[in-house]
Amino acid sequence: MDSAAEVKSILITGCSTGIGAHLARGLRDKGYRVFASARQETDVKKLEAEGFESLLLDLSSSDSINSAVSALFQKTDHLYALINNGAYGQAGALEDISRTAMEEQFQANFFGWHELTNLILPSMKSRNSGRVIYISSVLGFVALPFRGPYIASKFAIEGLVDTLRLELRHTNIKLSLVQPGPIESDFRQNAYLSFQKHVDFEGSDYRQDYKKMIKRLNSPNNAQFTLGPEAVLRPVLHALESKSPKARYRVTFPTKLFAILGRILPSTWMDKVLSKAAD
Repeated sequence: MDSAAEVKSILITGCSTGIGAHLARGLRDKGYRVFASARQETDVKKLEAEGFESLLLDLSSSDSINSAVSALFQKTDHLYALINNGAYGQAGALEDISRTAMEEQFQANFFGWHELTNLILPSMKSRNSGRVIYISSVLGFVALPFRGPYIASKFAIEGLVDTLRLELRHTNIKLSLVQPGPIESDFRQNAYLSFQKHVDFEGSDYRQDYKKMIKRLNSPNNAQFTLGPEAVLRPVLHALESKSPKARYRVTFPTKLFAILGRILPSTWMDKVLSKAAD
């Protein structure tokens, strides 16, 4: 169990690769006690081999979430911070996305985050302290074609966090959104797998568009302005350690640019910019 003299404990979801893996290593190096979770047993074992206290946590499963939280509080009596990170992107035109595909996207990217946070909050409220950080996206406030389910889930997360921040305003629990743009990860490969699972390529009116999309998802080359996952560590550290953390941290040039353009351009102009950016 943690004591007052011990380091602060942090639970991070989605630590198998990418942003989550880098945050786990970076925050451990900064002296935090990191509980690194993953949804596959093989990834949990890899994290344990790296010396992490790792938890099996599948955000699409309520049973898995509850089991992970139970196991967590057997190891620590207080969690300083929760970093909601684990997510995936369902690619495809919205006309081709079934209710089932959309439900699976929201189970992992929205409902799981909400349930996990609600299970952690009572411990934070009992001590009137804590930080909850949500790894959102530039696609949490702008839209691009053929990414609709993911965009919808991130827009929903942004609204959820804005509401929860207001509801917790009289506590010392601080909530922050981190909004990365393009970051080096396995995100595109996983998006292609979910596309293959749920979208009828041959029967779609968007076959020609999908050819370009598939080429982009399978390309070994990163999109312009892509940064490494280490770019997310700095704002997360600020959100964890500042007395007055920001409500939003924008990471990468496209995120900062679209935030400005969204405020000054009419919607018709913004649609043209975003359509061009998607090509």
